[in-house]
Amino acid sequence: MPVLAASSSPSDRTYSVAIGVILVFGALEILAIAIHFGAEYRAEHATLQSLKEPAASTSAKPTPPPLPVQPDAPSSAAFSASERLLKEANVLRERGDTANALARLQDASQRDPKNPQVLAEMAAIYESIQLFDRSNETWRKIQDLGPAAGPLYELADMKLRVGAAATPAAGVPMDTAGKPLDAEGLPEGSVFGVTSIETEQIPDSEAETNLRLKIGIKKRQGVAIDHSKLRIMVLFYDSVDNDKVVATDADVNYEWMNPKHDWVESNPETLIVTYLRSKTHAISSEAALSAAAAAVTPGKNSPRSKKRTEPAASTDSLSGDSGRRRYLGYVIRILYDDKLQTVRAEPARLINDAPNPSVSP
Repeated sequence: MPVLAASSSPSDRTYSVAIGVILVFGALEILAIAIHFGAEYRAEHATLQSLKEPAASTSAKPTPPPLPVQPDAPSSAAFSASERLLKEANVLRERGDTANALARLQDASQRDPKNPQVLAEMAAIYESIQLFDRSNETWRKIQDLGPAAGPLYELADMKLRVGAAATPAAGVPMDTAGKPLDAEGLPEGSVFGVTSIETEQIPDSEAETNLRLKIGIKKRQGVAIDHSKLRIMVLFYDSVDNDKVVATDADVNYEWMNPKHDWVESNPETLIVTYLRSKTHAISSEAALSAAAAAVTPGKNSPRSKKRTEPAASTDSLSGDSGRRRYLGYVIRILYDDKLQTVRAEPARLINDAPNPSVSP
């Protein structure tokens, strides 16, 4: 029986090789395509990521800078302590114990460094013991406070302009602020001054206190003036239970002896100011809010008499000063062109002890 043997022809082998080659090339092409698209995907992803990062950074809110730390204002306890120390210092000074008075004031100044009353009292004591450098330094602290220091700012300015070290020898006349008077009887460098003050008690059976001040006010010779730039302030003060100093609530009137008072002549012009506290005087809310301050702007058409009617911002009588009031004294200030010309006070300690006037000059 014949046996059949299987054999492949040369054409079959060639076909198989061709198919294999084709498959290999196909696989290589697919691999190349995969590599190409993979590289493009990575590049596109990196580009998108780089675009997103700046957008995110710009959308983020910047962190606000920290707020500056505000200095703590003196507490009410510090105020009350400094006022108590100031009163103790005044008592010690009147006894002649300047060392302990100065120690009290230094303690008060540490508690309330912007209290002009404390600083002024310190400066006055430094002057009295001839420590002029420290006195000027203390007056300068008051000057640095600006107009908030009230009349003490003007006083400090004048003290620094004159110079405490230039205090004249004993026997040379001075005003209450310590400014020497020249041959005309005016403070050196001033346009106006007070040449005389007469205090007269007026008999009045219905009044507890009825007194009159006659204030001679003189202009420097040969100096042209503008009446609108002259201000004269007369302030009266009372003591409550012989302790606390407050602006008076009594009736105060003023008038010029010469209705013209134009200072054309070299003679002084006289301002008359009266203080009246009746025996039946009762403190009303309006009177309690009134300061006895006559802010006079002289001129040819100035009224002869004017009664205090303008309320001031003082609340001393409403804040517990219900004790016995008595007349204490006065402070006279003359300003020209917003510059303090002279200060007169009786008693002299009122320059430092009296509360700041609530009526601006």
